[in-house]
Amino acid sequence: QEIRQGPAARRMMARPYLMPLSAATPEEILLPVRPWFIVLTLVLALFANLLPLSGLALTLRPDFLALVLLYWCIQEPRFVGVGVAWCVGLVMDVGDGTVFGQHALAYAFLAYAAEYFRRRVLRFPPWQQAAQVAVLLLLCAALVLLIRFVGGATMPRWTYAAPPLVGALLWPLVSAVLQWPQRPPRSSPER
Repeated sequence: QEIRQGPAARRMMARPYLMPLSAATPEEILLPVRPWFIVLTLVLALFANLLPLSGLALTLRPDFLALVLLYWCIQEPRFVGVGVAWCVGLVMDVGDGTVFGQHALAYAFLAYAAEYFRRRVLRFPPWQQAAQVAVLLLLCAALVLLIRFVGGATMPRWTYAAPPLVGALLWPLVSAVLQWPQRPPRSSPER
């Protein structure tokens, strides 16, 4: 019996050791995450937040640190929680040169909300999780805005809401990239 296969299936049979870059299915068992990988992703997200940008790129740049922090709070609450979010927020405040504690408070709130809604978010596929992530990122940005407003800053333009929405659109990609090292290698087919 010969089974008909499409071109995508033939390519995967030719390269069975490569893992696809997509989010894991609920049936797939992932390897445990390594703590050094969590720290590495948080540091890279911090650097992405501190990159000097201008124009449209600056207007649309999401808070990568909040996005990665949210991912790890949902996926690995044993390792990343409110305390880690507070410390990472203080580092972000120092790096950004803003009011000390504003990102710390916003990230701690984000981590608490992520832990509270964790099971709800995990029920859905990543593209549906993006809607819930958008709400959480908008609340985080609103809290930062409130702290800035109380501190005497002027009201920003309407584009202040764009970065959390861009972050929500990036959520499926972020989920796939951060899960990729946890996927077990595929075994080669028996010949």
